[in-house]
Amino acid sequence: MLALRVIVVDDHPLFRDGLTALLTARGVEVVGEARDGLEALERARALRPDVVLMDVNMPRLNGLEATRRLKIEMPEVKVVMLTASDEDQHLFEAIKSGAQGYLPKSLEAEPFFDLLEGVSRGEAPITKTLASKILGEFAGQHSRSEPVPSDEAESLSDREQEILKLVAAGNTNRQIGEFLFLSENTVKYHLKNILGKLHLHNRAEAVAYAMGTGLIQSAGVC
Repeated sequence: MLALRVIVVDDHPLFRDGLTALLTARGVEVVGEARDGLEALERARALRPDVVLMDVNMPRLNGLEATRRLKIEMPEVKVVMLTASDEDQHLFEAIKSGAQGYLPKSLEAEPFFDLLEGVSRGEAPITKTLASKILGEFAGQHSRSEPVPSDEAESLSDREQEILKLVAAGNTNRQIGEFLFLSENTVKYHLKNILGKLHLHNRAEAVAYAMGTGLIQSAGVC
């Protein structure tokens, strides 16, 4: 059972109702629903949820702009964007908007709940496919030059660089811990240090920064 209070935001009633029913069946407390970004802001102000599951494309106010406004007003509320396809072009805009994670609607129930559970542990849900898109984007931007890591990147320890590489591959804290024989709390501690040293807010930003500075090369990420 996930101890999360959630608002579901989507302009399609069938999808919204179906997701609400699925979450409720798993013991997640759905405290509200909204049909667009403006309603999402109203519900979030009134209900102060832990997480908002936010559709990207909606009338009146889309999910990206709603996320920007929500994070300014309520930075403690986590927003997970929901997209109709892995090919959605709003991935990078969502990251810049402050979204905690970004998940395709095509995701099956078990991996969806595994990633959502990570939110309660302070993780940022993002699939391996979307993580690879971030890597590919930054690899393309820097393929013509030899990037030089910044002072902040050089301040990372060998262990922190190792963990950052595994984060970039889309692994959860639990998976990283199993791979490195560390506890989840130890992995979380390292990640907190990594984000602090790099002056970043979430995993997606960390992956983008790592590729942008050349700290991680896409060929080296499995």
